[in-house]
Amino acid sequence: MTHVRFDPPNRRYAGYIFDCDGTLADTMPLHFRAWREALIKAGATFEFTWDLFVSRAGMSLEHTVVELSEQFSIQLDSTIIAGEHRAIYRVLETDVRAVPGVLEFARDVAAFAPVAVASGSIRPNVLRSLEQIGARDLFPIIITPEDVSRGKPDPEMFLLAAARMGVAPKQCLVLEDGALGIEAARRAGMDYALVLP
Repeated sequence: MTHVRFDPPNRRYAGYIFDCDGTLADTMPLHFRAWREALIKAGATFEFTWDLFVSRAGMSLEHTVVELSEQFSIQLDSTIIAGEHRAIYRVLETDVRAVPGVLEFARDVAAFAPVAVASGSIRPNVLRSLEQIGARDLFPIIITPEDVSRGKPDPEMFLLAAARMGVAPKQCLVLEDGALGIEAARRAGMDYALVLP
């Protein structure tokens, strides 16, 4: 299990938006392993390090492959590698646990404000992760790449979540573990709290 630092904010917000992977659900080590296996299978010649992985946290799989292709000047098929990652991850995701403290915080704030999930993972993965940590019914609003044209660090996901909650962006708090998600929250004009590994 990942050890995290999370200091809940003292003030109340009108709405709360949670990332899923690495924020609500402790899935990051599983995604990292799936990435490494998928890239090796695709013949990638660069080392996919943890730092490289974390730098793209919150980005869609396909977009990540496109960026890796550009960064390392290598031709990688985003559809094939993303599909391979999903297949490997599906096998690994049998024992997903909640990130300590964050799910409890989500339950606390849901008692007085709307809550949403905005994740760079596809909807089926997010739903399975939430189901495994016992939080599927807690989040009536779930935004995934299928709902938007641009992922994090673009603010579109968070702005859509705020609109569906009926809350002004400046009255929302975003909880994130990734730099791209923090940047998306900043661009959306939202406050944010960082969940640190």
